[in-house]
Amino acid sequence: MIPSGYETALLDSWAYFVHLAVILTPLFIGASFLVGLAQEYLPPERVEAMLRSRDHGSGNVLAAGLGAVTPFCSCSTVPVLAGLLGAGAPLGLAFSFLLASPIVNWIAVFLLFGLFGPTVTLVYVLTALLAAVVGGLVIGTLDLERYVKDVRITTGSREITTDGGTTECACSGSPASTHAERVTAAGRGALSFFWDTLPYIVVGIAIGALIHGAVPESVLLRIAGPENPLATPLAALAGAPLYVSISGMLPIAHSLAEQGIPIGTVMAFVIGGAGISIPNLILLNKLFDRRLLGIYAATVVAIGIAVGVLFNMVLVGVL
Repeated sequence: MIPSGYETALLDSWAYFVHLAVILTPLFIGASFLVGLAQEYLPPERVEAMLRSRDHGSGNVLAAGLGAVTPFCSCSTVPVLAGLLGAGAPLGLAFSFLLASPIVNWIAVFLLFGLFGPTVTLVYVLTALLAAVVGGLVIGTLDLERYVKDVRITTGSREITTDGGTTECACSGSPASTHAERVTAAGRGALSFFWDTLPYIVVGIAIGALIHGAVPESVLLRIAGPENPLATPLAALAGAPLYVSISGMLPIAHSLAEQGIPIGTVMAFVIGGAGISIPNLILLNKLFDRRLLGIYAATVVAIGIAVGVLFNMVLVGVL
């Protein structure tokens, strides 16, 4: 027989699990459909073509914007990044794309809206995009191009080099699809992506539900509450080993916020996890020297801390 205290905690966790599942499932499918449309109309080679001739400043703004609306996963972000560098795009511009891609995308925006509301979502998107632009501009002034490895990456029918050559494509190109065909393909892709990602969503919701129902609020506040001055930087670092996907991480973040963890500390946790996740760093290690990889990781942590501190200052009492 389950003790009454544990039974209450489990029932509370189950109710919270169902609550999050009802909110997140339609939002995730809708966001996945937009992801599919973005991939139909903005394939990687088109993104590269739009950014190759750009320079610092406006180019960083465009790169951050494209990084946000072309939600490629890490396995496709790195080839796009390699294609940009191989075509001669400035490293700082490529960094703005790289920084924005994991921490601002349509799936993150939709789930943030459903979990945290419009105010938090809008502030998050604007500050994260601004941070990606500023981060790229700073990186562009440091003369770090020598730390980019000379590599040859093959993805699908494309062969990409970073040794100063141009991006090559072995395919002859397929005829342009009609709008109806693209919408249909995006719909099929959304359902496929949903089923592929469902295990991560379930795990994320389950962890968030257990935190909500079973972990005492006093314990969480002692570790990551406003009285701990190191809570925000530690949260930015702690997200990396826990990250699997943004769809699984945001339910955990929402549960932490519901338990009284400051919203900025929660956002630092999300940004750190999305930007310096272990899979992302492994892929970037193929492209960057360790020194540049370390600079990238430090930049993401700095962005997480800066955004977290700003949130804690501006959005106190919003949730």
